[in-house]
Amino acid sequence: MSEKVNAAQAPKLRKDMTKWQWIRREMNKNKIGYLMVAPYYLVFLTFTVVPVFASLFLSLTQFNMLEPPIFIGVDNYIRLLLDDDIFLLACSNTLIFATMTGPVSYLLCLMFAWFINELTPRIRAVVTLIFYAPSISGQVYLIWQTLFSSDQYGWINGTLMKLGITAGPILWFQDKRYIMTLVIVVALWTSLGTSFLSFIAGFQVVDKSLYEAAAVDGIKNRWQELWYVTLPVMKNQMMFAAIMSITSSFGFGAIVTALCGFPSVDYAAHTIMHHLEDYGGQRWEVGYASAIATILFAIMIGCNLLVNKILSKVGK
Repeated sequence: MSEKVNAAQAPKLRKDMTKWQWIRREMNKNKIGYLMVAPYYLVFLTFTVVPVFASLFLSLTQFNMLEPPIFIGVDNYIRLLLDDDIFLLACSNTLIFATMTGPVSYLLCLMFAWFINELTPRIRAVVTLIFYAPSISGQVYLIWQTLFSSDQYGWINGTLMKLGITAGPILWFQDKRYIMTLVIVVALWTSLGTSFLSFIAGFQVVDKSLYEAAAVDGIKNRWQELWYVTLPVMKNQMMFAAIMSITSSFGFGAIVTALCGFPSVDYAAHTIMHHLEDYGGQRWEVGYASAIATILFAIMIGCNLLVNKILSKVGK
């Protein structure tokens, strides 16, 4: 009887409280939890939120790190979009690379993780390490530089010359006809990183009894199991993997710099990240670099929202 009275009084008590009083009561009730997550939020606020707003402000100024910033409004954006041909080329190269590597890398991570999940635990651990190793190897580019070396001692050039296909060595990473294709291939080869591991973890948490229930409901093959059972359970891991794939596909400048130098020949693989590094780290035009970073941030946010909308339809 007392429980019924308390339950009936609870809405009345909450109705008598203001919104801020209710929030304060809930915070006091869960203060241990807030205390536990406070270090993460402090680091996130200091190193993510504050820099984003600082970049937004600096993008409206002329700033060289030595003198106080001078407010110039949207002049940086006008110059960037209407008077900077290299930036437009960088946008084109970045979108091509992101379109080719982002979705393909994401699907490769999903498919490889799905196949590896069917292996026994010991074999699964070894195969996972084999696939994951290229993404954590600091000298991974040496393999591709050896394969596509610009002299006759490169493996590809040596083979082509021995077979009589070419008369002399091809300057693979100095020829704009080949640079983008080779960079995309290397990026895909090194893409089985964090996204791949998140899919591996996601497959491990799927309750096996769901497959039995799905079989009773009419699921007939493994592809239907994947679409209607496995992927809906893994939506959190899928979203995390999508964010990581988008981030890596738009921030792939290190691959080009390691293989093609900076800048690449005729800006054939010049990206937004390279443009940002050029103005922020070489010319010290921090206000202009902040405008570049802001546009890149907006593009990535838009892609994340689009992916989130697409993933919401999985299993429907």
